[in-house]
Amino acid sequence: MRKLWYMGLEPYKARYTLQLQDWNESVFECRNIDYEFVQGDTLDTDQAIVTGQVLDAHGRTYYSMTQLAKLVKLMKQGQVTNEDVIYFEDMFTPGIESLPYILNQIDAAHRPRIFVRCLAQSIDPDDFVHVWGMSQWMGQYEKMVDSFVDGVLASNEEMVMHMKIAGWTAPIYNISGLAFGKQEVMSRVDDVTPFENRTHRVAFSARWDQEKQPDFYMDLIEEWFRRYPNDIARVQNRQPVEFCILSGSQLRSNSDRYVQRARELESRGLLTIYEDLEKDEYYRILNDTRVLFNCALQDWTSNTVSEADSLGCNVLFPAYRSFPETFANDHERLYIPWSLEDAIDKLENLLKHEHPNLGKISDWTNGCIDRIVDILEGHGEEWRRDSVDYRQHSRRAKY
Repeated sequence: MRKLWYMGLEPYKARYTLQLQDWNESVFECRNIDYEFVQGDTLDTDQAIVTGQVLDAHGRTYYSMTQLAKLVKLMKQGQVTNEDVIYFEDMFTPGIESLPYILNQIDAAHRPRIFVRCLAQSIDPDDFVHVWGMSQWMGQYEKMVDSFVDGVLASNEEMVMHMKIAGWTAPIYNISGLAFGKQEVMSRVDDVTPFENRTHRVAFSARWDQEKQPDFYMDLIEEWFRRYPNDIARVQNRQPVEFCILSGSQLRSNSDRYVQRARELESRGLLTIYEDLEKDEYYRILNDTRVLFNCALQDWTSNTVSEADSLGCNVLFPAYRSFPETFANDHERLYIPWSLEDAIDKLENLLKHEHPNLGKISDWTNGCIDRIVDILEGHGEEWRRDSVDYRQHSRRAKY
């Protein structure tokens, strides 16, 4: 690889995308990669998600199209060669159809290799594209991208399986995680708080949308306080537990009823809602929290688990889809999906003691960008999933 042209995401204060470029740049520099970040233009400066759920609908498309325009200009100037790699952080990048249109009409000497990272897309039955009725045209878009790229990067074996049954034919690689920078996250706090000194707090930091199953979390909270009301907790010499939501914006959802129910629990004193958190504020609270709880149908790894694990916080996730791979099949930190009984039993233990595997998840995901670079450089074939027995990888712990 002569040069890497990095096509990143627009930065949002409420999302990890603000740190994503720094995490990548740190690895590129360490590995002496000749790279260039191709930046798009933004519509405004507030970095807010106004329309849509994951990234702002107007902001995402505007940034992507202006980003592609700059890449096309570089290609026209002859700065991009067939020894280069163009790497897209998101398979859905409006304007990307410019590339096959150009590549089919130019000499092979000017055709770079192209890789895209799939974050979810229509292959995920719980992705927001299905909530908003986009799946019919999005599936056609994906087929178009699949037809010309040199590789699609999946974040776990379960995502590979979904790509396979969708009929994608481009080479598929499992990078086993999401891009992450553990040292950068840890540098945001003065010191990682010892577990025994932390508040008995359970945090939920996924988006408050239907695919994250906020109702399950709220059911768990109500069941917990049925079992352990505060007056009984004091008699039994138990520490009262604070359940909370950590949000980088005002609490919002693709279904208003989840917000209404959360506000009702808040008014009853059962739930604390921390809103409009800057990243450092979020990390400060995590650094004083004992358990990060997740009940999502799809996170396809989740940056929240890597952040919490880096900052000394126990993590409890459902044994569903990508999470067994993320947790290396750790039965003490994975609960039976939709079982309040199992979730509460394991939550009790994780509130009492630091788990012996704490730190291992973030150590593994901290190597994700290195695995990506290996693939882009052409020596990451161990992560390629082209054979018909690709499912054999699912049960094997990665670390």
